[in-house]
Amino acid sequence: MRKSLYKNFDEETLPKVTMEEYMKMATSRNRRTLKRLNQNPRLKEFILKVRQIKAKNPKKVIKTHVRDAVILPEWLGLRFGVHNGKEFKPVEITVEKVGFRLGDFSHSTGRVLHSGPGVGATRGSKFVSLK
Repeated sequence: MRKSLYKNFDEETLPKVTMEEYMKMATSRNRRTLKRLNQNPRLKEFILKVRQIKAKNPKKVIKTHVRDAVILPEWLGLRFGVHNGKEFKPVEITVEKVGFRLGDFSHSTGRVLHSGPGVGATRGSKFVSLK
């Protein structure tokens, strides 16, 4: 069985990584986002809220509208309900999801399935027999 790793850290050691160590491993976009937490109070409050909930009840689903939050290593094993504009989609944090954004796992647009022509579609469709 394959073991999941993130930058040579496994599931047991990754949650123990400090924020400074993670900043060195993160991509430049994530590093910049985390460095500017003081300029984004919504994201800073969300990270503090997640830490409080994790300390009290780590099994609780954390519902959020903050789709641009970077998934941190300390969130491993937590479950989020990420809003996609209509409903809260469940997202469970695993090693493979560290470094991505919460919104990457809760798609806001669905697949459009077009059927054949129907009543009112075009002028020629009024001659198509309805079943």
